[in-house]
Amino acid sequence: MAQSAIKKVVLAYSGGLDTSVILKWLQDEYDCEVVTFTADIGQGEEVEPARAKAQAGGVKEIYIEDLREEFVRDFVFPMFRANAIYEGEYLLGTSIARPLIAKRLIEIAAETGADAISHGATGKGNDQVRFELAAYALNPEIKIIAPWREWDLLSRKKLMDYAEQHGIAVEMKRDGSKSPYSMDANLLHISYEGYDLEDPWVEPGPDMWRWSVSPEQAPEQPTTIELTYAQGDITAIDGKAMSPAEILAELNRIGGANGIGRADIVENRYVGMKSRGCYETPGGTIMLKAHRAIESLTLDREAAHLKDELMPRYATLVYNGYWFAPEREMLQAAIDHTQTVVNGVVRLKLYKGNVMVVGRKSETNSLFDESIATFEEDSGAYDQKDATGFIRLNALRLRVQGRMRK
Repeated sequence: MAQSAIKKVVLAYSGGLDTSVILKWLQDEYDCEVVTFTADIGQGEEVEPARAKAQAGGVKEIYIEDLREEFVRDFVFPMFRANAIYEGEYLLGTSIARPLIAKRLIEIAAETGADAISHGATGKGNDQVRFELAAYALNPEIKIIAPWREWDLLSRKKLMDYAEQHGIAVEMKRDGSKSPYSMDANLLHISYEGYDLEDPWVEPGPDMWRWSVSPEQAPEQPTTIELTYAQGDITAIDGKAMSPAEILAELNRIGGANGIGRADIVENRYVGMKSRGCYETPGGTIMLKAHRAIESLTLDREAAHLKDELMPRYATLVYNGYWFAPEREMLQAAIDHTQTVVNGVVRLKLYKGNVMVVGRKSETNSLFDESIATFEEDSGAYDQKDATGFIRLNALRLRVQGRMRK
């Protein structure tokens, strides 16, 4: 990329070590103006200090935005309508945040007349792919600067030395409480990578986890909650209506208090390597269990089974960064069509890391007919004698094959 062609760049900026160094590096290497964008997507840390840091770095256009409601409403909730889970375990907490951040980077670039966007994702990870696929889908002509693929500052020590040489203020460990792990947090989850987790045989220490108590230390009495669904989305907890972000935050609180949502995973990154990570997703773990419960009552069998067949493909698309791809949008349209009937209430019991469905009902869309399903004498809608012909027809090919074997 011709550096002289870049006059202004929008940087996804947290104010931490990496992006503080990137800010100065962009100014020096590209001799360009930098616009910073800091998003609050529920990471649990104050984002406003990034403003002072950006100002100290000479930034004139600073964007700091609360995107929590948009994040849950337009990204998390649609994904959970699909019951998406990657490789049977990962609830896609990091993956689903990237398209929203990329979307705002592109929008801010248009608003400010920037030539390029930049991010702090490394050249080994999935996030570089997710950011850039989303950005190119929204603006095919955008230029993208990925410093980790250009510079030689490939260690924390080199980054710290660069910061010191250029007078960049970086928060140091004050009391030894700073986590040694590489962490990413938003309203859906918090992830941990690196340090001793790079050995997949090492058990995470009890002090690593931030959002949840250990199941062993969870309360001795279960917590019962009721979730109200409208068209596949939760609208209320225990009858109290809440916004999407409020719902997820409350489920995180309740789930974490009951030791729910911890996962220790070795996953297959899109870039080709295996990676070990630990995740806390208390609210998402509850949401997945509850959503499948209300669907079990309201979805037709074949629609539900087809959804389950499509889900791994959908989850892989999200994981790999194809949120704005036509195939994900096509799947989403089909999934959302099924959700028009997913209305009702699910009752859950939370106990020491477990989420147990103990009740589900739908006044308007339940397909469960007690008069047919009963073990007692039914209403006559189902003649048990009909099963004979049903079984014989379905057994025909098996009987033919069985005779051939003989």
